[in-house]
Amino acid sequence: MWQAILMGLGMVLVIEGLVFALAPSRLEDLLRAMATIPPETRRMIGLSALVLGAVLTSWAISL
Repeated sequence: MWQAILMGLGMVLVIEGLVFALAPSRLEDLLRAMATIPPETRRMIGLSALVLGAVLTSWAISL
């Protein structure tokens, strides 16, 4: 269980690190674009990502 959690966290950090390392200026553009989206819409995007991640994780565990 802990191994899976650490592996998932490590993968997230790798992907986040790639964004910062390979495209820092694009990240700034993305942050500016995100600032124009209303907070409720950002919250729904976040909740949708959370649900999708939970479903994919559950699906992967069941395989």
